[in-house]
Amino acid sequence: MKFWEFAKKIPTSKYLALILRIYIGWIFIYASMYKINYAGEFAESIASYQLVPFWAVNIMAVFLPWTELICGLLLIAGIRSKAAALLIASMLVVFIIAIGINLIRGTPIGCGCFSSVEEPLNWVTLFRDIIWLAMTIHVYIYDTAFHLEKKFFMKIRDL
Repeated sequence: MKFWEFAKKIPTSKYLALILRIYIGWIFIYASMYKINYAGEFAESIASYQLVPFWAVNIMAVFLPWTELICGLLLIAGIRSKAAALLIASMLVVFIIAIGINLIRGTPIGCGCFSSVEEPLNWVTLFRDIIWLAMTIHVYIYDTAFHLEKKFFMKIRDL
């Protein structure tokens, strides 16, 4: 009987949320490194989706990777992790929509997620992003373990 009680607590565990928080944080840090270093190539990846106006491609190619990096670092550190998880979830929703539209169109482009030379978009890429979105939502809801924010930053009511 104790095993089943333990098994029921796992999906809502703050430690599972911690593991997922670190995992998602590292994914977004890793994905941002290529994009920051090769912003021109990333701009070409954004343009190949044919969803963003021409004037916004370069802005996104510079802004998006830094947002991914900062959100990933915040998630790992446990500083404003709910806000970071919400931003990451929002980005994932946009990525899922963009991938879905291009899959329906049948456009043979790479994801542009981790490098400029990738296999063309497929349903596995879409499913992977949906899984990451579910993990991020879990982090947003259940994450309460090991936050640096609680250790080092004062709240307004404590002043």
